[in-house]
Amino acid sequence: MNAKEINKISIKKYLAELNVHPAKDRGYYGLYHSPFRDDHNASMKVDFEKNLWMDYGAGFGGTLIDLIMQMEKCDAGKAISLFQQKEVINKSENFSFHGRNIIKPEQKSAFIIQNIQEIKNPALIDYLLERGINVNIAKQHCQEISYLVDGKYYFAVGFQNDIHGYELRNKYFKGCTSKAPSYNDVGSNICKVFEGFTDYLSYLTLKKTFYLEQNVVVLNSVSNIEKTKPFIASHEKVIAYLDNDEAGHKATSYLRSFCKNLIDESTHYQNYNDLNDYLKSNQKNTPKNELDNDLKSEQANSYRRKR
Repeated sequence: MNAKEINKISIKKYLAELNVHPAKDRGYYGLYHSPFRDDHNASMKVDFEKNLWMDYGAGFGGTLIDLIMQMEKCDAGKAISLFQQKEVINKSENFSFHGRNIIKPEQKSAFIIQNIQEIKNPALIDYLLERGINVNIAKQHCQEISYLVDGKYYFAVGFQNDIHGYELRNKYFKGCTSKAPSYNDVGSNICKVFEGFTDYLSYLTLKKTFYLEQNVVVLNSVSNIEKTKPFIASHEKVIAYLDNDEAGHKATSYLRSFCKNLIDESTHYQNYNDLNDYLKSNQKNTPKNELDNDLKSEQANSYRRKR
């Protein structure tokens, strides 16, 4: 079995055979206590769909062979040899890593991130102001992402999702590096659900606050609602701020099907497409930076994004 074939084997299955299981399993990825170092924070992520791992505590990751190299403290040749030996033993016990656990080759992203920094670009600041969003609030939750697409340079406001990808927005572009929801778990029994991060920032702007005392889920697309179901359903109360369109109404109805106590706040902006449209309408006759002085004394260190 060569390196290419070995790297198609499910990392999740490989670790399970070693009795290493995720501390948190989100279905499409899992968070593990690193199997090759002391790790009390479960800071190693395994992407089950891409079949790749990343140890954020150690600062590196890779394929299954890379993981074996770290666990066995050896080079690639030795890692392949050790896996082949394990495969022979497993076959003698009527077990194989093959079959349903082979992962399809990963498709390369069209995005190549060049730089991540605080939002400073005047065009991006103007974009946020046009959306009615307080820039100081946006800087607490978003970053300026510079990236290449087909060799061309672009920049956008980036909002990180739960698999360390980014939702990207500027005046002319709406996209993402990878599609996943975003979480902020502060230990509350109340969860607020937003369809997109501009809605989330709009809500914070309306409330004149940097952060919320309740847990937050930003879907980043209603197609992600199934992925968020276990987390949302675990709360005593769920408050939804989804769009006033067919997709938003369907998503709200779906939330109601499994939430014990759901409050649909979209009725308060029923004459607008979404929360951001409502914000912009209410700010037509007010200075764009009105909230800056109100927010200077707010503290930003209580924010914890769930990983």
